[in-house]
Amino acid sequence: MGFFADLHIHSKYSRATSPDMNIPSIARAAKVKGIKLMGTGDFTHPKWLMELKNTLEPVEGGLFIHNDTYFILTGEVSNIFERNGVSKKVHNVIFVPDFITAEEINKLLSNYGNLDSDGRPMLNYECDKMVRDLLKINPDIFIVPAHIWTPWFSLFGANSGFNKIEDCFGDETDNIYALETGLSSDPPMNWLLSALDRFTLISNSDAHSVKNIGREVNYFECALTYWDIIDAMKNKKSGKLKYTVEFFPEEGKYHYDGHRKCGVRVSPKEAEATNGICPKCGKPLTRGVLHRVYDLKDRDEGFVPPDAIPCKHLIPLREIIAFVRTKDKSSVAVDNEYMQMIKKFGSEFDILIRVPPSELAKHDEVIAQAIENVRKGEVEIEPGYDGVYGEIRVKLSPKIEKKQMSLF
Repeated sequence: MGFFADLHIHSKYSRATSPDMNIPSIARAAKVKGIKLMGTGDFTHPKWLMELKNTLEPVEGGLFIHNDTYFILTGEVSNIFERNGVSKKVHNVIFVPDFITAEEINKLLSNYGNLDSDGRPMLNYECDKMVRDLLKINPDIFIVPAHIWTPWFSLFGANSGFNKIEDCFGDETDNIYALETGLSSDPPMNWLLSALDRFTLISNSDAHSVKNIGREVNYFECALTYWDIIDAMKNKKSGKLKYTVEFFPEEGKYHYDGHRKCGVRVSPKEAEATNGICPKCGKPLTRGVLHRVYDLKDRDEGFVPPDAIPCKHLIPLREIIAFVRTKDKSSVAVDNEYMQMIKKFGSEFDILIRVPPSELAKHDEVIAQAIENVRKGEVEIEPGYDGVYGEIRVKLSPKIEKKQMSLF
């Protein structure tokens, strides 16, 4: 039996994160979404680590449980260092099988930054050296570069990253097995780079609030143990990671080039025409993920590696309801209808992936068609740029759209 897993989130101890990001709330949200396994996030923060010890019950196999939701110990760190005289800023997610290992890691990392300052601490620590030192603590530790295309803080980031994995991780590159695509990229974009073929591509929410849990997830068919999950990510040909669930990458907030202050959003081709300069103010545009992928790609669009792990593109249910009802997704009306549908049909992922449209239509014909069309990829999106999320619109038949408009 398979299960969904969201392996990268943040706790209330991370900056710009909801105070509701505690274990009981995370577990409740996971159950509503249909997620069996959650990353804890932020085990490097001393106060959060203490809460994890007090609220999670260890189970056999290197995992933990709270109210029927399983957890795996994870934490994201921000590695900031100089390489060849240039400042580099790369985020990495660390996986560990037990609290003893987490405590040993925290002792090590405290030599490179203040762990109390943020759930995602800033470390003056080169990535290759960190990987080498962590694996000396415990060879079962697993390290994944986070949201690898984000412009400011990532492995391939246009503003502070590298052009090749080897330039970042050096002799430790062989100990990197998986890469996190991030919200603004998806597997098809990453398949354009032959250098990434050997890596398993995973997707997670990087949630800072409970409503964003599960906006991207992984679907595994393996034993619910730390070692089987890590093996699934280490060995993409094992077949244990069946698919990932993705944002439409255009909806991510760094997909296109742009300049938020001027409201300028441009495609890579348009950015090239202005030499990457904002046409309104004359300052440099923030180079988007799509442009950065184009910079490094060595394949044509549409190429699929023979051992590629499939993906599904979905829109969160709250966003679909908000679109159909012409309401804000955080409104009480949208939240009430969301919970009505959960009670009727099961989890959010049941509704988005499994429940037949004919059944969904018993709740509402317009929402049913919207979900069906999202499954088919029939959407229109104004791409996100420079920290601004993209705007998405589901295509509906003229008949349904007319019915939709008649409701308001």
